[in-house]
Amino acid sequence: MLKIYNTLSRQKEEFTPMVAGKVSMYVCGITVYDLCHIGHARFMLVFDTTVRYLRHRGYEVNYIRNITDIDDKIINRANENGEDIDTLTARYIEAMNEDTDALNMLRPDHEPRATEHIKEIIDITSQLIEKDYAYAADNGDVYFAVSKYKDYGQLSGKKIDELRAGERVAVDEGKKDPLDFVLWKSSKPNEPSWDSPWGAGRPGWHIECSAMSIKTLGEEFDIHGGGQDLQFPHHENEIAQSCCATGKGFARLWMHNGFVRVDDEKMSKSLGNFFTIREVMEKYSPEVIRFFILSSHYRSQLNYSDSHLDEARASLEGLYIALRDTEAGEGDIDESYLEQFNNVMDDDFNTAKAIAIFHELAREINRISDKPSSEAARLARTLKQLAAILGMLQSDPTTYLQGGSNGDGLSNDDIENLINDRTEARKNKDFAESDRIRDLLLEQGIALEDGPVGTIWRRN
Repeated sequence: MLKIYNTLSRQKEEFTPMVAGKVSMYVCGITVYDLCHIGHARFMLVFDTTVRYLRHRGYEVNYIRNITDIDDKIINRANENGEDIDTLTARYIEAMNEDTDALNMLRPDHEPRATEHIKEIIDITSQLIEKDYAYAADNGDVYFAVSKYKDYGQLSGKKIDELRAGERVAVDEGKKDPLDFVLWKSSKPNEPSWDSPWGAGRPGWHIECSAMSIKTLGEEFDIHGGGQDLQFPHHENEIAQSCCATGKGFARLWMHNGFVRVDDEKMSKSLGNFFTIREVMEKYSPEVIRFFILSSHYRSQLNYSDSHLDEARASLEGLYIALRDTEAGEGDIDESYLEQFNNVMDDDFNTAKAIAIFHELAREINRISDKPSSEAARLARTLKQLAAILGMLQSDPTTYLQGGSNGDGLSNDDIENLINDRTEARKNKDFAESDRIRDLLLEQGIALEDGPVGTIWRRN
């Protein structure tokens, strides 16, 4: 039985979807005004893996991940660049898709955009006003009245009185209460706007996700996901406005992935430790990044550092070496390892323990791979098929291990020529020349392995 930690109940729960065999899942996506960073990579990979595993277990999954394409940051960045908002957002949506494709992520089934759901946003806001959960202020904004929702704070565990004590109301705001949050923002000069019953304006951030999730999945659905940083206030506000508008329960289960830290410090641009996915991919292959992120449980904090990525690269290479040295072929797999894999993944998607099983398989393959054995092939098939569920180990092992020149190193042809020269030197018993070539290759990060069928090589 699959168990998932529900942030709302603060415990693991047996997962039973609303409709047998089908899962409806909404994940808060990114605000498209810049390149995706390593924190984005984590949350998107976490839920990509969630979808993959649910489908492996036989569920039909409707996976929604939204795009916020209207926001203060987007407007400011477009003004700074002297370009229109549509051009800016289109460029960064394309960049996001390029990054996620490189990391072998599945595309969501639907990717709704805020600007495509203005009607739904206005409809929900109108319902909230009619039910006296929201009000139009004198400044033209529309606010949700937090005090009207008695369960506010249920997701984050925060108390209204404690929150109110730490809040202040800006002079120009029309809030009746410091905790009230905006549903509709009145139009300002040089900003995009849409007509509404309260005048020209644009949606607030929180209402966008309620409108898009309800439109795509219905008033109640199975799983709502996102980063831990969204738990409050974004997801708390989503619950409040959605439940008040529909009178129903909204998302039944909430999943949140942990923060990414850099060398044990919070990642931020101000600290200079902020890395885009593209910057990281300049040093590490996309599969190494995927392996690194999934090597930790999704709810734990993830500490990003070059040393940890180096460890991930070495671990991943070890798995590929086991596959390289054993022909997997076609056939059945080891059901006992499949059962172990399912058991750890059924326990709140524990990818860290799943990867430990991969290493156990690799060790067993290595132990018996030097003997002609159908068992080694069966274990290799098992490793490859289980890893595929997590979106890994699908490259040809030799191709992966040898890779390609990074532009300033030896090409594959250069390496093969040097290995041929070394083989010739060994035949001639010129061991000094043989050692010189081996040392030269090692300096270039090329490891050699001499075996009964000749010399094979890989890039370290």
